[in-house]
Amino acid sequence: MFKKILVANRGEIALRIQRACHELGVKAVMVYSEADRDAKYIKLAEEAVCIGPAPSALSYLNMPAIISAAEVTDAEAIHPGYGFLSENADFAERVEKSGFQFIGPSPESIRIMGDKVSAKQAMIKAGVPCVPGSEGELPDDPVQIRRIAKSIGYPVIIKAAGGGGGRGMRVVHTEAALVNAVQMTKAEAGAAFGNPAVYMEKFLQNPRHIEIQVLADKHRNAVYLGERDCSMQRRHQKVIEEAPAPGIARKLIERIGERCVAACKKIGYRGAGTFEFLYEDGEFYFIEMNTRVQVEHPVTEWITGVDIVRTQIMVAAGEKLPFTQRQIQIRGHAIECRINAEDPYKFTPSPGRITTWHAPGGPGVRVDSHAYTNYYVPPNYDSMIGKLIVHGDTREQALARMRTALSETVIEGINTNVPLHRELMVDANFVTGGTNIHYLEQWLSQRQR
Repeated sequence: MFKKILVANRGEIALRIQRACHELGVKAVMVYSEADRDAKYIKLAEEAVCIGPAPSALSYLNMPAIISAAEVTDAEAIHPGYGFLSENADFAERVEKSGFQFIGPSPESIRIMGDKVSAKQAMIKAGVPCVPGSEGELPDDPVQIRRIAKSIGYPVIIKAAGGGGGRGMRVVHTEAALVNAVQMTKAEAGAAFGNPAVYMEKFLQNPRHIEIQVLADKHRNAVYLGERDCSMQRRHQKVIEEAPAPGIARKLIERIGERCVAACKKIGYRGAGTFEFLYEDGEFYFIEMNTRVQVEHPVTEWITGVDIVRTQIMVAAGEKLPFTQRQIQIRGHAIECRINAEDPYKFTPSPGRITTWHAPGGPGVRVDSHAYTNYYVPPNYDSMIGKLIVHGDTREQALARMRTALSETVIEGINTNVPLHRELMVDANFVTGGTNIHYLEQWLSQRQR
């Protein structure tokens, strides 16, 4: 096991990794920008290094500063968390060339799965079902582009090969709009991701967003930890996640989970990863793989009893997975609400000082947050300030616990989306379960009429 790990992230995930390190008896070195010097995990840190001013490009995305911080503190490994450099293959490569262990997959795996075209090709080879679409990157020839779209059938969606986070995609309903849409998406992809390559897929009308969590070690062992339903989204950003997914037969989950495990073994994957699927009419369609820990990992931890972050660290240190697939049991139901510093209905960011912070408690309630009373939420980063997660023996009990927990949550001084979550927890369609990825957007537009 490592003696010291550098945590190359901020916010609630930095605190989460710090806690896992402490449980393992490993020292955690925290890095921070000037905007984060008063964060909870910095106050709790044994060692902390300032890596630059507030802008991400000068701090959390500054590879030389992070690697230098690892060098001066004698860290042995670097945990990237999620976001920032967590899925940057060049960073993983530089970390390992500098003599540190990257707590995540190999740079090669990140490259394959980070490019949507190569990821899809790898999954087809591994027998994972994919959305019908172009064989690879779209050609420049308009005649060929139209031919591909016609063979898939409208509507289609144009996606950036290097995209993510809901950016770099455009839905096309008619042939007349196709070529212009491809050119616009290419231009946006080149500007946003430094990679103008785009590909085409069938646009599914009313799918759900279902993902499979996997863990793999360096000894070619891999398991899947059930599924999560992340269909409650706004502009492709997840708002509520739950596990297991309501109304999907276990046999279907087992079948797709086994294929994900087989794919991990085929590509030599190690660490934590998530296969993301669109699910419609009883069929799963692979869309992408996230080669890192997910924001929503706590719901899986609660229904399986597996500490995903702790296991990430253990397998990076060369240990074997401490469990087999047969030992993974699904127990009860878990729901997560992302707590964001933003207007609950307009979604405008609301940075500022939290004058009151009262977190809920009770059986089956978990709060992952770096915030506290008098904490200043900086305007420089993502608006998420915490996650409220509940667990119950049944989905009905989990919903009841979430309603109670949200009613106990008090955050003053800034706007948060807690009122939105309170409304959604009593929405009849959400309570029934199985809403599709467009549901929240439609719900919000009806509410604003």
